[in-house]
Amino acid sequence: MSYLLTAGDRQLDLSTPACMGILNITPDSFSDGSELGEIKNSSFEVNLDKVLKRAESMVNDGAQILDIGGESTRPGADEVSSSEELSRVIPVVDALASNLDVCISVDTSAPDVIEEAISHGAHMVNDIRAMTREGAVQLIAESKVAVCLMHMHGQPRTMQEEYSYDDVVSDVLSYLKQRVSDCQNAGISNDRILIDPGFGFGKSVEHNFTLLKNLNQFNSLELPILVGISRKSMLGAVTGKAAKDRVAASVSAATLALTGGANIIRAHDVAPTVDAIRVHCAYSK
Repeated sequence: MSYLLTAGDRQLDLSTPACMGILNITPDSFSDGSELGEIKNSSFEVNLDKVLKRAESMVNDGAQILDIGGESTRPGADEVSSSEELSRVIPVVDALASNLDVCISVDTSAPDVIEEAISHGAHMVNDIRAMTREGAVQLIAESKVAVCLMHMHGQPRTMQEEYSYDDVVSDVLSYLKQRVSDCQNAGISNDRILIDPGFGFGKSVEHNFTLLKNLNQFNSLELPILVGISRKSMLGAVTGKAAKDRVAASVSAATLALTGGANIIRAHDVAPTVDAIRVHCAYSK
């Protein structure tokens, strides 16, 4: 299915799937966040030169969206304060808005971070908690930005310790349907809403692959589907490889997601992911 996504002052034509490049601005991301800053005086300081260099490379490689995350959401991760998240994220939003022609997404659940990011030029909010924090939905409703609603069982710190589903596909689909309805009722139009099944967020390896195999069922919500599967542990479980060595597995999983109807692929490795999108589109004509 093809969609025209409204994201602030931008419109993204998703008749061709888009790649979202990942910019983790954290010291403890499961993959690569620590590469974009360093610990100084017991605090993580972002290196904007490194961030811009990475961002420019991703845009040159074909990323249409860059997703900035200032809170690690790996399994077992602790929450960070809003002030710490703001200090990591907002300078990056400013730098990208001033230097690159790209859609800027902020990976956050914190209402004050959402508000500041929007005021500094963010076009999209990518929320692993699906706008469940008090005031978040209203902030999006009063803006023009897009929002991605993701399913997560529990919270990052404990999500992989205990989880159960009657049927993982129907349970995740039902949750997202309700969150979409809540956002619509708050005044957020369909052309600003995306959904994400939440691969790796409170799910077993089997659950993740069941969701991937049945991704086409999420088309029933008639909204763009974002898939974030890049370098995740579900791929390590079947390949036995460390996060940075999962590029081929990530591209393979992305291709399967595209076949299932994914409209946006969130990726660490933009160039090979964009190649996979191009091959998929040529094959699907």
